[in-house]
Amino acid sequence: MDSPYLMASNHISWIDIHVINAFKPIRFVAKSEVEGWPVFGWMAKQLGTVFIRRDSSRHARQVVGQMAKVLQTESICIFPEGTSTVGECVLPFRPNLFEAAIVSRAPVFPLAIQYISKSTGERSEAPAFVGDMGLLESMANILSARDLQATLTVLPPYEHDLESSFDRKQLAAHAQELIAKTI
Repeated sequence: MDSPYLMASNHISWIDIHVINAFKPIRFVAKSEVEGWPVFGWMAKQLGTVFIRRDSSRHARQVVGQMAKVLQTESICIFPEGTSTVGECVLPFRPNLFEAAIVSRAPVFPLAIQYISKSTGERSEAPAFVGDMGLLESMANILSARDLQATLTVLPPYEHDLESSFDRKQLAAHAQELIAKTI
């Protein structure tokens, strides 16, 4: 994983970004609302996060172009579920942002993220940032889970011949399927 790549991960919490970045410093794509969050918005900007307005397909096309340019020199991580979950399953991946990997000819590595309670060995929902949950409530849940462990599994990239045709839907389906089998 020396040359730039697109990483596609399932999404459980705002803390995913920090866990992934601790493993491998990388740029992210995040919903535009994050840019305005106190502290976390500033941190996201410092990481070089690309912000996307999820309600605008025109903006998504612009972001794909921006991502393709970044992928010439740097790697990017996306959360193609479009929202966070409790982590028990993987929602269908939205394929739009995978277009940047096709345009830039960057490999796509699926990444499965899980949070485990070290004392029970079971999946923990403590980091889940879902529904109407506020940031402070989420932070309190994470801080109270003293035995929380994050597990990252980098999965094989989509194998394709650069001369053959493939599309963003194939890339998205491949990543989603591998992650779903892992968690």
